[in-house]
Amino acid sequence: MSSQGNVVGSAIPGLVGRRHAAAWAAAALALMAAAYPLAAVHAADAKPTKIGIIGTGKIGGTLATLWAKAGYSLMLSSRHPGELKSLAKSLGRNVEVGTPRAAAAFGDVVLISVPYGALPQVGHDLAHELHGKVVLDTGNPYPQRDGSMAEDARRKGTGVASAEYLPGVRLVRAFNAISYKDLASQSHRSGEPIAIPLAGDDPQALAVAQRLVRDAGFEPVVVGGLAQARLFDVGTPVYVKLLTAPELRQELGLTGGAAPHKAASSH
Repeated sequence: MSSQGNVVGSAIPGLVGRRHAAAWAAAALALMAAAYPLAAVHAADAKPTKIGIIGTGKIGGTLATLWAKAGYSLMLSSRHPGELKSLAKSLGRNVEVGTPRAAAAFGDVVLISVPYGALPQVGHDLAHELHGKVVLDTGNPYPQRDGSMAEDARRKGTGVASAEYLPGVRLVRAFNAISYKDLASQSHRSGEPIAIPLAGDDPQALAVAQRLVRDAGFEPVVVGGLAQARLFDVGTPVYVKLLTAPELRQELGLTGGAAPHKAASSH
């Protein structure tokens, strides 16, 4: 008995040490688990898997085709969602059709590609579903179609105006300065890719937009914050002009990764 007691007694310090080590390991795992959701959010920002499309017209439909081929899950929507079923079926099992509200709720990222005059209503009706999400806005204001609000948006610059219509989102101006025909024909072209200018105030949203531009077959060029979006608005020298990234940067006078603030105020 005594010899067995000695054996047990001599084993206790090692057992206690192992228990302490296990406790420390459990604590470390708990800390990692607590940190993981933040890492997951950042990973989702870098590579979204689901895209909701509000307004699946010429630009939205073309981008849906390109992103479906790149492996993203999509929900298409428009004022007449029934008309989108054949497109969704042709794009594969990862593409479905829903209402604009359902698409806004579905997407890790939401593309809004509607006539500019509809943007205030979209922002109002879908404020809850869009809140905090990365939103890519492709619309352009045309006074002959959209009325006086388009004139106001052109004066302010679309980056500033769209942010007012879509409060609470992580907004990026994107794909507004290319025609839908070029979007379809120039994707993944041989040689140097065509550039897509981007503007946004949220660095993570811009990172998401850049990845989506590349996955669509183009080269992203971050022009600056939302105020700089006016540099590629309707009527600017680079609007719907096919340029490579170096050519676009040269046209806009970009010496670094973004346009100087004074450039935006000069237009």
